[in-house]
Amino acid sequence: MQETQPYRRPRGGQAQRVRREPHRERGPVNWRRRLKIGGIVLLALIILAVALLWQRAASFNDAVSTAPAASMRLFGPFSPERVNVLLLGYSDESREGAFLTDSMNVLSIDKATDTTSIIAIPRDLWVEGVEEVPQNMKINEAFRIGYYEDGVENGAELAARAVNHVLGVTVHGWISVDFDGFAAMVNSVGGVTVNNPRAFRFTWLESDFKAGRFPRHFPAGTLDLNGGRALSYARTRYTNRPDESSDFARSVRQQRVLAALKQKIGLGEIGTLTDVLRGHLHTNLSVLDLGLLVSRLDIDRRLELSEGEVLEATSNTLGQYIFVPIGRSSPSDYAPLHRHVETQLSAPIASPSPSSPNGTPSP
Repeated sequence: MQETQPYRRPRGGQAQRVRREPHRERGPVNWRRRLKIGGIVLLALIILAVALLWQRAASFNDAVSTAPAASMRLFGPFSPERVNVLLLGYSDESREGAFLTDSMNVLSIDKATDTTSIIAIPRDLWVEGVEEVPQNMKINEAFRIGYYEDGVENGAELAARAVNHVLGVTVHGWISVDFDGFAAMVNSVGGVTVNNPRAFRFTWLESDFKAGRFPRHFPAGTLDLNGGRALSYARTRYTNRPDESSDFARSVRQQRVLAALKQKIGLGEIGTLTDVLRGHLHTNLSVLDLGLLVSRLDIDRRLELSEGEVLEATSNTLGQYIFVPIGRSSPSDYAPLHRHVETQLSAPIASPSPSSPNGTPSP
């Protein structure tokens, strides 16, 4: 059995002494150093956020645009004072009239006065003299002819050349979106609200139109529209009212929807929009130009190529209803139309952004 030794207290130097550190006074806080470190961290977070945002923007650009993401065709330092963008709306093969442009508008931006005009182009405007289409065409056929030759980009480029030929304006960029993409945009923001100044009935069938049957309607006043209803509101042309059946009237309704859509788009919706537009939107503009273009969608003036003023109705050799310029000297003479558009665009606008409450700018 092991014996237990009694405890012996250490002697003299064997005793362990506990040294107490003297109390040190805490110096003043170096706020400048802390702020510097905080600033560096914040800058790093901002750089990271911008990098991630740019990565997403560049990915979207690669999916929808033929232009490099960092390029600027419209708003760069060497871009012209007035830039014109062709907006094309069309149906795909799932609908009747596949790849005919149901909507053609030129957005003309005067950067010197910071004003935006829009030119609504009639679908039935006749085009002669475009080298790529020797058989001639209605202007809404240009996109389809080019598309079947070599895809969306070629279709939009041919439509841009046709517009330049008949209107005399240089098209600096184009944006095309199919009907499904348009409806998806509206749905992605939870629908839009527009003020409809006139009630009207409508149909999608020409036979119903000729027989005076209009089974659908839009009442006057506030309309809450989902994607499908917004598409119908923007597109319909067979109505019971002549003042709602023209291409100009449709252009006005389209602008109401776009203005309402713009009001609903915030930073939180941009990511969703870029997702839903993939495969539906195509353009030759970069994401930088597209982002700056959104801020110019408030229309200050509308130019109508109206029948009796600058266009007259006639028929082609196939008996189709078409519009041609008044005062032309030959079938391919568009000089009267060029002069009209140039005069209208160069006229001063009395007051920028004279939009009425229903989203329709003054003429």
